[in-house]
Amino acid sequence: MKFAFAKPALPTALPKSGTVVVTVATERALGAAGQELDQKTGGSITRAMKASRFTGKREETLAILAPAGVEFDRILLVGLGKPEEASETAFQAAGGALIAALDKSGETEASVLLDLPTGSALTPADAAAELAFGAHLRSYRFDKYRTTEKKDAKPSLKKVTVLTADADAAKRAYGKLETLAESVLFTRDLVSEPANVIHPESLAERCKELAEVGVQVEILDLKKLKKLGMGALLGVAQGSAFEPRVVVMRWDGNPDAEDRRPVAFIGKGVTFDTGGISIKPAAGMEDMKWDMGGAAVVIGTMRALAARKAKVNAVGIVGLVENMPSGTAQRPGDVVTSLSGQTIEVINTDAEGRLVLADCLWYAQDSFKPRLMIDLATLTGAVIIALGHEHAGLFANNDELAEALAAAGRTVGEPLWRLPLGDAYDKDINSDIADVKNVGSGRGAGSIIAAQFLKRFINDLPWAHIDIAGVVWSKKDTATVPKGGTAFGVRLLDRFVADYHEGK
Repeated sequence: MKFAFAKPALPTALPKSGTVVVTVATERALGAAGQELDQKTGGSITRAMKASRFTGKREETLAILAPAGVEFDRILLVGLGKPEEASETAFQAAGGALIAALDKSGETEASVLLDLPTGSALTPADAAAELAFGAHLRSYRFDKYRTTEKKDAKPSLKKVTVLTADADAAKRAYGKLETLAESVLFTRDLVSEPANVIHPESLAERCKELAEVGVQVEILDLKKLKKLGMGALLGVAQGSAFEPRVVVMRWDGNPDAEDRRPVAFIGKGVTFDTGGISIKPAAGMEDMKWDMGGAAVVIGTMRALAARKAKVNAVGIVGLVENMPSGTAQRPGDVVTSLSGQTIEVINTDAEGRLVLADCLWYAQDSFKPRLMIDLATLTGAVIIALGHEHAGLFANNDELAEALAAAGRTVGEPLWRLPLGDAYDKDINSDIADVKNVGSGRGAGSIIAAQFLKRFINDLPWAHIDIAGVVWSKKDTATVPKGGTAFGVRLLDRFVADYHEGK
C-alpha cells in the first residue's frame, strides 16, 4: 500500500474519487476541514452523526454514502477520542481504523482530511505522519501461503493520502516512521512463518539480510558453540535434526561516544517447542512456532536501529534452537554445564528457553561488556495467567532501567507490568545435585521463578527481562495490529533507545 501527503484541496476543490476520511473528536466535534466538508455537502455529516451512535470515540467509524453533487464515493468518519488525549497512539489508532473500515470495501483510495483537535500536543505534520504510520501497521497481512483466496476477500485499498498544510514536514516525519514500520512488519513475518520454514539454520540465514542496512552479522555454528562451552543451549538443541545457531548482530551507530559500551538485547529463539521429553499437550501445539518471538523482536529492533541510523552502539544476540523429543533429546534429570560454568539440573525439558538465555546472557556480558542488558522471551505460560494478553511481564534488577522501559512502553502502546524478584524465589531453584535447577518446586510464581533463574547468570550490571508470551501473538484484530504476530517489543525498544541512550 502507498502512503502519501499533500496540501488540502479545500476550500477550492474536493477529492474527485475514492473515500474522504474525516477525523472527529469526542462529542461529535468536527474540526475546520470537517465543518467545511459538512457545509459543502449540505450538512450530510451532521445529519448522519445525529442519526447514529457515532460520537467520535477512539477507533470508532461511520461510513456515509457520498451525497449528490460530489464526485467521490463515500465519507468515512474516524474517531480520535478526547481532544486532550489526541496523542501519537490516538492518531495511529485512527489510521488503523480507516484501514480496517475500507480495506475490504472495494475502495482503492482514500483522502484524509486531518483535523488536529485543540489541546493535542502534536504538530499537524506529526499527527499526519502518525496516522499514516498506524495505517501502515494495520495494513499488514501474512498471505504468502494463500493460493486459492477469492478476489473479494483480498484487500482493495491501494493508496492513502493524508491532507495537511505542511505536507513536506509530514513526509519527512513519516520517513522515519516508515523505516520502523518496515522493521515491525519484518518481525511479524518471522513470527508468522511455520516451523518447517523458519528453523535455527534458516532463521540465522534471514539475519544476514540485516547487512543491507549496515548491521554486522556473525553466526556461531555448532562447532563454535561446542568450543565456547554453551552446554545449556546445546542441551536443548540435541534432540533436533536442525543444528543450533547463535547469531550476533552489531550496530555501531555512535563510534565516537565517550562510553562505547553497547546496549545489549538478547532474544530466545526456540523455533519450535514441543516441550521435548516433557512433551506438551497436542491441543494448541501449533502455536509453538512463535516461541522464537523474543529472537524475532531482537532481530527487528537491530534492523530498526540501523535502518534509521540511530546514534547508539547496540548488540543483539539470539539463541536459535528447536526443542524436540527424540532418541538424542535431553532427559529430565540431566545435568548440563552452562557457559558461565554453573551446572544446571534439568527437571523439566519444557523449561528450555531459560537454558538458551542463560548461555546467551553470559556470552553477551563476557564478550561485549555492555552498559545494560535486556532480554525478551516467550518464556512462560504463567505470565499469561497473571497478565492476560494486555501487558508483557517486566523483571529487573535496576529501578531506573525498569521505569525507562515502562515509560517507553506507555508511549508506544506496548505496556509492561513489573513483577518482583527476591531471595525467597531464588531459594526455590536450589538443586540437590547441581548449582541450580531449571524449575521451582511447585506451579506457583512460574514467571518469577523463570526470571529468578536468569538472574543467576547476570553479573553486576543493569538487566531487565521481558516475558512476551502473552503478547507475541494476537487472536483478534486491534487498532494497529491485525490478528497474528504482533512484533510487540520492537517499537518499545526503539523508543527506549531514542529517549534514553541515543547520542550518549
